[in-house]
Amino acid sequence: MMSRTLRALALFGVLVVAGCTASPAAEQQSGTTPAPATGSSSGTAVCGHTKPGPSEAPAGAVKIDPSVDGDLTRKSEENPPGTTFWLAPGTHTLGNDQYGSVTPKDGDVYLGAPGAILDGKRVNKYAFVFDAKNVTIRGLTVRGFVPPPDEGVVNHDSGDGWTIEDSTIENNDGAGLMAGSNQTVRGNCLKDNGQYGMNAYKNGTLTNLVLEGNEITGNNTGDWENKIDGCGCTGGVKFWAVNKADIRNNWVHDNRGTGLWADTNNNDFLIEHNVIEDNDGSAIIYEISYNAVIRDNTFRRNNIVEGRKFADRGETFPSASIYLSESGGEPRIPARTGKLEFYGNVMENNWSGVTLWENADRFCNSAANTSGGCTLLVKDINRCVQPDIAKKPLYDDCRWKTQNVDIHDNQFTVDPKAIGCNALCARMAVISNYGTYPDWSPYRGDVVQQAITFAQHNSWHDNHYSGPWTFMTQDTERVVHSSQWQSAPFSQDQRSTFVQSGG
Repeated sequence: MMSRTLRALALFGVLVVAGCTASPAAEQQSGTTPAPATGSSSGTAVCGHTKPGPSEAPAGAVKIDPSVDGDLTRKSEENPPGTTFWLAPGTHTLGNDQYGSVTPKDGDVYLGAPGAILDGKRVNKYAFVFDAKNVTIRGLTVRGFVPPPDEGVVNHDSGDGWTIEDSTIENNDGAGLMAGSNQTVRGNCLKDNGQYGMNAYKNGTLTNLVLEGNEITGNNTGDWENKIDGCGCTGGVKFWAVNKADIRNNWVHDNRGTGLWADTNNNDFLIEHNVIEDNDGSAIIYEISYNAVIRDNTFRRNNIVEGRKFADRGETFPSASIYLSESGGEPRIPARTGKLEFYGNVMENNWSGVTLWENADRFCNSAANTSGGCTLLVKDINRCVQPDIAKKPLYDDCRWKTQNVDIHDNQFTVDPKAIGCNALCARMAVISNYGTYPDWSPYRGDVVQQAITFAQHNSWHDNHYSGPWTFMTQDTERVVHSSQWQSAPFSQDQRSTFVQSGG
């Protein structure tokens, strides 16, 4: 996580303060103009506009009427698996103790009529619990539940095969919902929840997740990153060890913190056709994870709150809107791609652009590895010790590597005045720290700085830039301008164009 990484860098004395000089005179680079990035024009409002559920109970459905016999808990227990429950208009509740909740059975379906609300009254912890399979929730508003931190309201126990559609999950503590394998989350409003809109975590395998056509906004009302420095426990959506996720056509905006955050051994993500804007933190963090395609998205005004805060403190680490931290392509791990590809995106007036970062001190068995686990390439973490870690294959496999990142055919536009920036914005970066810790590390010195910059197949090309962009390479002391960035030894952004505007 970015804040956690910064804290580790401060502890180990590896973040060197450096200023960012003004851009040179206006320049237009010659060469072939890149193909225009497509992006997406505007987000689709779902909150307040969810598709309504059935106004009448379907044939064979069990009717739950809060004005007559609204005991949804009891009726879920009494009926067999595969039952459809229709919740009539009105406010449904689940008892007066903290454990009042619904326990679905396999294949159960919960349909909300227009105006049907399931309200935890700030008393109940959870709405839908236990790990039934193939449960459907559609057309329902779920609000007012108070789970503890890191726990969720809907699908609390990460049951597999759930479908959550056309529902509003809002004003809850913790996460609005959790995730299991083969889960589809489509057409929902995930709004103003205390920690996450969704926390995609499962104690076990979590694969095949679809997040499509949702509005994800205003989450992390509890401001947890400020309560627990470096907790890495917030986001519009947080993903943990998810294998294969399709994230498309969502509007992710105005979250307090990161929009989408994939943290720890995620793999095979497709993030496309989303509008991600006005989040306080990064639009996307992809951290110690593998193999992704991020394409045809629009990113606007992300990371301005956090970027300005870091700049005011004089922190020169590039506060990125797209933060790829110890993540990249790994062909040995099965996925739809063996790269981490970022293309066809439109980035407008974000605090900064794309940062490729690799912490030299973060690897299996290092105290700087705050995840506590190991890479997907090493089954036994105890192998990552001297002397074996100092030679191949463990020298490569015991660390998460920012490698095989391909950034092309994007549009990067920034006007510093429009985002209130006086310094330390409008930056791209491919950097590491000087390795210092632990004393048995084979990665001490500048070996990772050299590798991420020159040897790990990280490439920018065929992009279009507008604004006073600068580029940080190897470490935070080295800031170059576009002509240097394109020249040896970096040789980046071949066939890209640069137009000076803003200041």
